[in-house]
Amino acid sequence: MKQKSPKWVEDIRVSSAFTIKASAGKTFQDYQSDPLLRAAVERHFEIIGEAMNRLVRYDSDTAARIGDYPRIIAFRNLLIHGYDVIDQGQVWKVVREQAPLLLGKVESMLQDILDKPAEDQG
Repeated sequence: MKQKSPKWVEDIRVSSAFTIKASAGKTFQDYQSDPLLRAAVERHFEIIGEAMNRLVRYDSDTAARIGDYPRIIAFRNLLIHGYDVIDQGQVWKVVREQAPLLLGKVESMLQDILDKPAEDQG
């Protein structure tokens, strides 16, 4: 992992964890009826997508380890540029199914960094 990469991986971790925590105990109906929750979740998905976009450009090997980065970036672009056609059911599905998987991957990657001796990182 290159020098700047852990920052973006950490951004992905924080925002993934946020979407999971913010939606804990909520139903899809709760999500649909709470504009503040929707805005917060969408914002954190935008951060995930932008961090992934930067990571791909700077360190494509690390981005590839996370996987599915074209879809993550495309989802970010949809949220930002296609705000008027967002399928809330699809966003909720990503919150419930994909965010936990993504969080697990990036947590594992960050733990690997912590477990490596400093001279091996770079």
